Amino acid sequence: MQVHDKPQIISALSEKVDAFNNYIASLNKEQFEATPNGKWSAGQNLDHLIRAMKPLQLAYGLPKFALNILFGKTNRPSRTYDEVVTKYKTKLAAGGKASGQFIPPIIRFEKKDELIKKYSEQKQKLINKIEKQSEADLDKYILPHPLLGKVTLREMLYFTIHHNEHHLGLLKSRNA
Repeated sequence: MQVHDKPQIISALSEKVDAFNNYIASLNKEQFEATPNGKWSAGQNLDHLIRAMKPLQLAYGLPKFALNILFGKTNRPSRTYDEVVTKYKTKLAAGGKASGQFIPPIIRFEKKDELIKKYSEQKQKLINKIEKQSEADLDKYILPHPLLGKVTLREMLYFTIHHNEHHLGLLKSRNA
């Protein structure tokens, strides 16, 4: 995928979140709540993505001095989208998985519409915060990622785009 600058990031993020939400919206109760082989249900996947995006609302809204104090600045150029995806896939293959606050509870079908709306709203809030970042700042400041370690603001957005794609792919492969 060709994603590099802010307009491309915003476009890809919007497209991937909308695709995920549209897929979830098409599921019936049985499909939404199914947990084949103990895997997360579609509802749990949606809740997980919301949980993963929520801390970004805070981080991308912090003043730069606070980002610098809390997490520091990078000492290397940002990785490309493909490099971030490769690193994430390597971590997953080595047994990496969600932990702590990113693990979803059981999600009932009755919560589907509410969660779709919430995820859409979170996407828009994050896009609003991305728009306020400079291209240079996306490559200057870092955030901690539970699997990837320290990543630049740009890399975290690349991850977030791919994370949607990854979870949508998992769900679609079940129902193929």
